[in-house]
Amino acid sequence: MTEPSHYWIVNTRIPNCFIDQAILNQAVDLPIATTLQRDRLFPCHLEITNGLVSSIVPNFPDSLTSQIPTESLPIVDAKQGLMVPCFADLHTHLDKGHIWERSPNLDGTFQGALNGIYRDCTEHRNWNYEDLYRRMEFGLKCSYAHGTKAIRTHLDCPPHQFETTFQVFKELRDKWKDKITLQAVSLVKLAYFETPEGEQFADVVAEVGGIIGGIAHMIPELDWYLERIFQIARERNLSLDFHTDETDDPESRTLHRVAAAVIKHGFEAQVICGHCCSLSVQDEAIANETIQLVKQAGIGIVSLPMCNMYLQDRVAARTPRWRGVTLLRELAAAGITVAISSDNCRDPFYGFGDHDLLEVFSMGTKILHLDTPYDNWIEAVTSRPAALMGLDDVGKIGIGHTADLVLFKARSYSELLSRHQGDRTVFRNGIAIDMTLPDYAELDDLLFS
Repeated sequence: MTEPSHYWIVNTRIPNCFIDQAILNQAVDLPIATTLQRDRLFPCHLEITNGLVSSIVPNFPDSLTSQIPTESLPIVDAKQGLMVPCFADLHTHLDKGHIWERSPNLDGTFQGALNGIYRDCTEHRNWNYEDLYRRMEFGLKCSYAHGTKAIRTHLDCPPHQFETTFQVFKELRDKWKDKITLQAVSLVKLAYFETPEGEQFADVVAEVGGIIGGIAHMIPELDWYLERIFQIARERNLSLDFHTDETDDPESRTLHRVAAAVIKHGFEAQVICGHCCSLSVQDEAIANETIQLVKQAGIGIVSLPMCNMYLQDRVAARTPRWRGVTLLRELAAAGITVAISSDNCRDPFYGFGDHDLLEVFSMGTKILHLDTPYDNWIEAVTSRPAALMGLDDVGKIGIGHTADLVLFKARSYSELLSRHQGDRTVFRNGIAIDMTLPDYAELDDLLFS
């Protein structure tokens, strides 16, 4: 059956934050149901023409605006279901993914995760070309089926590994370019960029259009390492992406140091910091001081709620005392662009997950209390991470934009976040895609041989 190039999606509900203000203004004096008011949802019809959204028509009771000139055009009836733009996953680790069965983290600790990755990658040398390619593509298949359009992945880069890893990344980026926009971030110790090999590696990152990244630790040399990295990034016109304060130690203030260094050195390219967990266990005055510096520096923040809740404050035979996440509400209230992302998936750092940004948003909402009201938090897995990735064509719904959409049967946020929504419909270029997920058995020979 040929897919229609011109049709309507009728009776859908789109979060107000994705609707142009001029269209919202048409509904100012119209009666709005309680659910729509509470969840800030805009009832409308969408016209799709040649893969683009060509018109958005408000759909309110007894309003002439709800009449659509469908004539003989095909119609998809959303039955009041929510619709959002395709997702953007700002912080992942595709190269680590799906090794849990051969390298489980049985004590569940952060150190146990580090040890598991070291054994799998460096000691056993499992990360050969085929292993990496198939596991990373498995993650891409899952992401695409769930409705993700853009992914930034951190890539572990020990010296023996980075050539293979970046080769696999480049091949997958090219193969999947029409489905998922892929970005790569180096994941190394910051001290590595002090060496000649580190400078050469930075050239490799630049060649693939990647991002300079690494793990910031509270060490005496941190400020010097940051200055050197800013210099390397500026020379190559690269942006930066750091792991910061992934710990419950209140003395860890690497986010503060990164922000201060951005300001001191006048670094103008985008800087993103992930995790930032210790911010939530620090004295409020100290935390607020850091938040203001982050705002001044223009740093974007990404929280990884599922992985951080899983790993942080884990002590054997003891219930955790905190949730492990950063002060996301306070950061957002200060005017900082914040996102939430999936992080690790079925590896020693997090033994679960399916590369599904709806699950991330659902868990993030409950862990971080992003409900009552939901406000515009759906942007944290769509338009905000897309903006931090520099992608103008992702995370938006608007006239003239590509019809990359995710339609749910859920009619409210409560319904959306109470079921897994496996019956969603994903549209890419206005066409409903095959959402069949890859079978775990595809990787059996890599995991159990």
